[in-house]
Amino acid sequence: MQIRVGHGYDVHRLTEGRKLILGGVEIPWERGLLGHSDADVLTHAVMDALLGAAALGNIGQHFPDTDPAYEGADSILLLEKTVELLAREGWKVGNIDSTVAAQRPKLMPYLDKMRENIAAACGVPPDRISVKATTEEGLGFTGSGEGMSAHSVCLIERI
Repeated sequence: MQIRVGHGYDVHRLTEGRKLILGGVEIPWERGLLGHSDADVLTHAVMDALLGAAALGNIGQHFPDTDPAYEGADSILLLEKTVELLAREGWKVGNIDSTVAAQRPKLMPYLDKMRENIAAACGVPPDRISVKATTEEGLGFTGSGEGMSAHSVCLIERI
């Protein structure tokens, strides 16, 4: 069996007047993430991990922020397209482990739904997806509440 590992990282600034969407879950909060699509920092990190593992570039190459077709796009749908791209190249998702760094709001109540959404988009059972959240103890841009970031690692397997 041939396997590969990938890592993805994404960051977005928090701003007024936007919905906060993480892992395809809309989280009620006073601010949201700024970006061309829905700015789902978690899903973007997952996509970059998968694309990197398959040596297929990054989300900016496949879903550029200069393309009006992706303005306000649902990142879970873009993740589905990413998984389809991997499948065309002979790869399937093995597992994914992700962490969101955000000082606020508390994300624990939403983590299971994020896992379910990512699993469904990847065509795998939820027990192959891990989503965690951490604060940054008030340090850096995430700790000060300027933005949020996410890291993701994945394993993909040859079909």
